[in-house]
Amino acid sequence: MMASTRLGTFANTKHHCLRSLIYANSFVVIRRTCVGTLKQNHDHRTHCTDTRPKALPGFVGERLHVFEKLKIRYEARLAERVLRDSRNIKVSLSDGREISGQSWKTTPYDIALQTSPSLARNAVAARVNGALYDLSRPLEEDAAVEFLTFDSRDGQAIFWHSSAHILGLALEHYYEGLLCHGPSTENGYFYDVHLPNSTVLGSHLPDLETVCKDIIKQKLPFQRIEVTREDLLELFKHNKFKVRTIEEKVATCTTVYRCGSLVDLCQGPHVRHTGLIRALKLLKNSSSFWRSDPTQEALQRVYGISFPEGKQLKEWEKAQEEAANRDHRKIGRDQGLFFFHDLSPGSCFFLPRGAHIYNVLIDFIKSEYRKRGFTEVMTPNMYNNKLWETSGHWEHYGKNMFSFTVEEETFSLKPMNCPGHCLMFDHRPRSWRELPLRLADFGVLHRNELSGTLSGLTRVRRFQQDDAHIFCSMDQLEGEINGCLDFLRTVYSVFGFTFKLFLSTRPEQFMGEEEVWQQAEVELEKSLNRFGLPWELNPGDGAFYGPKIDIQIQDAMGRYHQCATIQLDFQLPLRFNLSYTGKADGAVERPVMIHRAVLGSMERMLAILAENYAGKWPLWLSPFQVMVIPVGPSVESYAYEVQRRIHDAGFTVDLDTDHGTTLNKKIRKAQVSQFNFILVVGDKEKQNSTVNVRTRDNKQHGERDLEVLLVRLTELRDSRVSNAEEIF
Repeated sequence: MMASTRLGTFANTKHHCLRSLIYANSFVVIRRTCVGTLKQNHDHRTHCTDTRPKALPGFVGERLHVFEKLKIRYEARLAERVLRDSRNIKVSLSDGREISGQSWKTTPYDIALQTSPSLARNAVAARVNGALYDLSRPLEEDAAVEFLTFDSRDGQAIFWHSSAHILGLALEHYYEGLLCHGPSTENGYFYDVHLPNSTVLGSHLPDLETVCKDIIKQKLPFQRIEVTREDLLELFKHNKFKVRTIEEKVATCTTVYRCGSLVDLCQGPHVRHTGLIRALKLLKNSSSFWRSDPTQEALQRVYGISFPEGKQLKEWEKAQEEAANRDHRKIGRDQGLFFFHDLSPGSCFFLPRGAHIYNVLIDFIKSEYRKRGFTEVMTPNMYNNKLWETSGHWEHYGKNMFSFTVEEETFSLKPMNCPGHCLMFDHRPRSWRELPLRLADFGVLHRNELSGTLSGLTRVRRFQQDDAHIFCSMDQLEGEINGCLDFLRTVYSVFGFTFKLFLSTRPEQFMGEEEVWQQAEVELEKSLNRFGLPWELNPGDGAFYGPKIDIQIQDAMGRYHQCATIQLDFQLPLRFNLSYTGKADGAVERPVMIHRAVLGSMERMLAILAENYAGKWPLWLSPFQVMVIPVGPSVESYAYEVQRRIHDAGFTVDLDTDHGTTLNKKIRKAQVSQFNFILVVGDKEKQNSTVNVRTRDNKQHGERDLEVLLVRLTELRDSRVSNAEEIF
């Protein structure tokens, strides 16, 4: 019987089993005590149908044996360091306090206990001199220590990564799967696993979740050791996926973590023990592929979410219910905004009302471009692959591009605009007098996303961006970054979004000179400090070509979305050999390139806005601005005249002349359809050239002169207020 079947059989028996994972140095065993009334078979004998494996899979036991030998060796080296190098150190806290400690002995958890018992309970990990640390990892020198809780982005990532290890433990032990990749995500975590049989995990999620909760109850510690490449290959010789990762990414040594029977290749850090993850829920199962490559092995992916407290999970579940009601796919269908078709997967068909919103968003950004010195350009949709080889995208992004052959040459649809803008900068000699050069492009982009990842408007294959690239000199960099930050604040304030800022610095794998990176990071930090809003450091998360400012907006439901970005790029100007004649003695200088977007993908922003407003679009964006309703046939000619004049004033306006529906039903239908303003006209209004105004929330403003109404509607639309109906 397959392991998955055993677990399912166990979960379905009508009795209660007390299960306990016994944590030992080299193995995990199952202890079962059956209590209560057992289902009887036909000869009245009771039996327990729990036939799960009583011991670990063989390769897991062997791996644990190797781990323990490596752990003893690693701890011996640490003991030597303590005897040889331990000394008094100073630990600086973020509140300005200093605490004494000893190198190679004192841990961040020791510091937290001295500082505040509450902090020790709530801390997930620590940032030590800018690097992320387990709370149990000894400090090595004088250190600036910042404690991370679940409230921070890094804290959540660590908490959810630790939860992924719990899921991995369950998948490996009970399904004998080969673990592949288990990271945190923006909203939880997942683990990819390769199963030795055809088991589909979707139907087993409740059983798998029960096992994860059993693991949590055991309060299993996360143990970290450093291991050489050769020892890693021995440790993971039974898992071909881990071996591939080691051979490709580990040069000399790295870290592994043990949690219960799981030993995983991982840089960490993690929470102290599994008991700190007090609420966990597995969400769904989907198919995937090794390295997201359909030509590689098929995998299964299990998604989950977890929290430090049960009440947070309940709040999250409540928010998910609200999110389902606000789902942009439902709103798009109900309001007739857009649809998708199997004949063009991942490419949206925008219907007239959806296209209206799309175009108004673009016009809004274009109006800001005119104020801020951006010049709109248009560039080709496809390029010879020589362009992508020059830019480096073919090497790093080729599998995500749509490519085809034209006259024995390979071409690709563009997935981004930046290389084309480099060609535009370089098509003639440039002078310092032209800088900064700000090029904006709404060109159509295509990215070859896997079909399984496509999701409404949030993950598509065809999209547009409010994409722009700024070419400037180093001494102009600070002013341009300040302008980008002001741009996004202006735009987001119109939508009512608050946002968080992150400075992502040089990654381990980077291109260029360290001195240039340091200068650029200093400039970004100066701009962020001058901007006046709090920001967080995101060390090592910059792009390979330059540091960046990441921006996450918060919607009406408290969810965060990554939309805007401000990225510095020193590599494309180098790769394309871009230059301009400098101010000093006509010397040839190289520009700095800034990649910048505010709304990001127009498709994704439209989805976010639909859910943020729950389909109640503000007047300036709304495809349902005005509905005209005549009280009867005798005033229909006047109603048509009102509709024409409102249309000529630039508004979207509908007319309801359905003779088979009562006036009250027409008004109610318009309100449910989320028309911002409903104008009722009768004999009195016809005689006075007026309309009777009410809103979708049934607020009645009464009779208004049509000309005065048009002036007021125009003022409200052009001011882009979000509550036009309330302040009318």
